[in-house]
Amino acid sequence: MKKLKSSIKKILIAAVLTITVGVTFSFKSDFFEVAKQIDIYTTLFKELNMYYIDEINPAELTEVAIDNMLKSLDPYTNFYDEQGVIDAKIHNKGEYGGIGTITGYKDGFLIFKKVHKNGPADKSGLKAGDKVIQIDEIKLKETPVEEVQTLLKGTPKTSVHLVIERQGKKMDFDVIREKIEIHAVPFYKLMDDKIGYIAFTKFNEKASKEIKKAYTELKEQGMEKLIIDVRGNPGGLLHEAVNIANFFLPKGEVIVTTKAKIKKWSDTYKTNKQPLDLEIPIAVLVDNRSASASEILAGSLQDYDRGVVIGQRSFGKGLVQRFRKLSYGTQMKLTISKYYTPSGRCIQELDYANKDKEGNVPKFSDNGINSFKTKNGRTVYDGGGIAPDIKVGKRIDSDLMEGMIHSEAMFNFITDYYYKNQNLANPLDFKATNKEFSALKTYLIQKDTTFRIPAEYAFEEAIDLSKEEGLSDGIKKEYEALKNKLKKEKVEKLNAFSERIQEKMGQFIIERYLYEEGVYEHKLKHDEVIQKAIETLNDQKKYNNILK
Repeated sequence: MKKLKSSIKKILIAAVLTITVGVTFSFKSDFFEVAKQIDIYTTLFKELNMYYIDEINPAELTEVAIDNMLKSLDPYTNFYDEQGVIDAKIHNKGEYGGIGTITGYKDGFLIFKKVHKNGPADKSGLKAGDKVIQIDEIKLKETPVEEVQTLLKGTPKTSVHLVIERQGKKMDFDVIREKIEIHAVPFYKLMDDKIGYIAFTKFNEKASKEIKKAYTELKEQGMEKLIIDVRGNPGGLLHEAVNIANFFLPKGEVIVTTKAKIKKWSDTYKTNKQPLDLEIPIAVLVDNRSASASEILAGSLQDYDRGVVIGQRSFGKGLVQRFRKLSYGTQMKLTISKYYTPSGRCIQELDYANKDKEGNVPKFSDNGINSFKTKNGRTVYDGGGIAPDIKVGKRIDSDLMEGMIHSEAMFNFITDYYYKNQNLANPLDFKATNKEFSALKTYLIQKDTTFRIPAEYAFEEAIDLSKEEGLSDGIKKEYEALKNKLKKEKVEKLNAFSERIQEKMGQFIIERYLYEEGVYEHKLKHDEVIQKAIETLNDQKKYNNILK
């Protein structure tokens, strides 16, 4: 017996030693490979810097190398230089010193894409569409883009002088910077039938505080039912999603579980406070741009049968990111884990680890989907976002349509429309019709040079190559004719999406007159998803049947 025990002990010791050696070897092997690749890059970089025929910019070269390396992973793993770190902190914190605008950069100039109501820029008379050509004594055309983007921000109560161009005229403005808050909840209102509506656009550090404030005020006004609208909300801070779910779920419930390669980053997040309201009927509105923390909120309320989800299937981002500090004030945001809803669903749609050689990303659902059960026993599925309990409208996945809606061409058309229709009657009830859609198509064909599709770029590359090879002289007329034909066919293809494009045009036009608040007021009257939510909440029997 003693000999048997001794033999078993020796076998166990040998096994442990084998595993330990194996793990150690694996660790050393991985470490050596990392060190080897870093050394190769360092020596290559030194050789380039010393001997390449022309002067090189080390910072630019490194940024290109980093961007291309991270591009092979997923779109959420990114490098941030010093300015990028500051911008990310502002985004998460929800406040900064500035003039209250959202800007774009084009051909050496800043363009005001949005001017926030009652912000410093708005009070000074600046408008969306204004082109900034000078800030104080600095001419933007002569200034690097990375410097231009920081010039409008600064200490509150300081003044900044702007020279802008509006509809071909130069104008001067003096603007006093203020503390600007980035609101997670830009709009909330109690409707006539005692239904409260909260529009919720981001999960920054102020999110749960603003949701609680909106809920409390609506409740004091007599709210009996609630709509939470996270359509277009790309997500943000995970703990804010947990805090908001806690408002409507009991203390001690699992909201989300994360599973990471590093054990300490795998965690289970539970509600840790007493809720605000466990009884109020809730409708959560989602669409194909509701992602990440929005899906955690919608998924947890759905899994506990605490609310009805209405709209279109959500984006399907089941990945969690964390910032890691790097040297010289830079940072990297990298994907560290996947998250799972209370029922056990991972709603991640795209499988970035298995891209093909052409860079195409497969879907997890290609290999089948799995079913899970909510608290009341309803069946829900993984592998591709949060499926709504009530589907409204048709989800349209079109790069052409999305490209058009968010294009510079659309923005410029809306700007022209605004200045040609300064006395628009009843902008709150405005609805874009075929008349505006036809005007947009005419604008695209006759005036616009910015909205182009991949086929047009490829066509231009082909003609440029033919010029280099001396083959273009005989086909110049044919090229122009084909280019115009391609442009017309592209515009005609937009007819298939006229309804959606007209809807967005209407919202953009209303926003120019009545700001973001006006868009939400218009939605309360005309948005089909909100109307379906109102109908569902007002039918208690239907609401209960969905959840049971």
